[in-house]
Amino acid sequence: MKVAILSRKPELYSTSRLVEACTQRGHEAIVIDPLKCFMVIEKSKPLIYYKGDPLDRFDAIIPRIGNSVTMYGTAVVRQFEMMGVFSATKSLAIVRSRDKLRAMQILAKASIGMPKTAFARDPKDIKEIIKQVGGVPVVVKRLQGTQGIGVVLAETIKAAKSMIEAFYGMKENILIQEFISESKGSDIRAFIVDGKVVASMKRQGNEDDFRSNLHRGGLSVNIKLSKEEKETAIKAAKELGLAIAGVDLLQSHRGPLVMEVNSSPGLQGIEKATGIDIAGKIVAYLEQTVERKNLKDKIGV
Repeated sequence: MKVAILSRKPELYSTSRLVEACTQRGHEAIVIDPLKCFMVIEKSKPLIYYKGDPLDRFDAIIPRIGNSVTMYGTAVVRQFEMMGVFSATKSLAIVRSRDKLRAMQILAKASIGMPKTAFARDPKDIKEIIKQVGGVPVVVKRLQGTQGIGVVLAETIKAAKSMIEAFYGMKENILIQEFISESKGSDIRAFIVDGKVVASMKRQGNEDDFRSNLHRGGLSVNIKLSKEEKETAIKAAKELGLAIAGVDLLQSHRGPLVMEVNSSPGLQGIEKATGIDIAGKIVAYLEQTVERKNLKDKIGV
């Protein structure tokens, strides 16, 4: 196969590991910066150009679209799909997962457990919102945040009101979310490939930080998921239409709760914590499915 890996930085661990896995399995892998592509949209003849040359001979693509370039990056993925190239992650599924509110609405519709969440824009509703999500402390989360940036914990009503009003004043869209105290600053990352959990790790945040992101200094260890945790992670990815996903779960008294579903999950932390060749499993998925590249998204929302 000839595989295009859509990534802005070839030197990133995840990108280089995917190139390595493709090469080891006898495939040709080329890293393409999606922002350096331009698209020609024409009846019956969609084309993509990269550095002046047409891209028309790929069997599959692996999107690694950064959060900051979601709109343009997914447009490039969609253009490849229009050209009949198989995408390991569908463009519409990326868009769904990046819109945290939309993703949570889809998961809630599918009866998947999650922290109780509110969404509003009128400052007059703040007291009732806090009450509806179970009272303080509450988590205030920007819709467009990533790697724990734009996520804050308000431990008092006064602090919550100040934070929420500040976000509203900056015209930010935010979610106000129930704080799951029993998770104790930890969460679980389940890595999904083709409807199966291929690896999982538990992440623990710093002592003075309720967020468990590895980019913020958190620690990770290999963990075996319970049957319920595994089923929840698989269902969450499926409901969003993601064949490859990182599903973040909180352990709670009422079972596993989905915190977020990542359509471009990093490989470094989880490969090092588990010792599992996840990049190889992604390429194996491509090998098994590229012949069915006309599979359509069936979620519908």
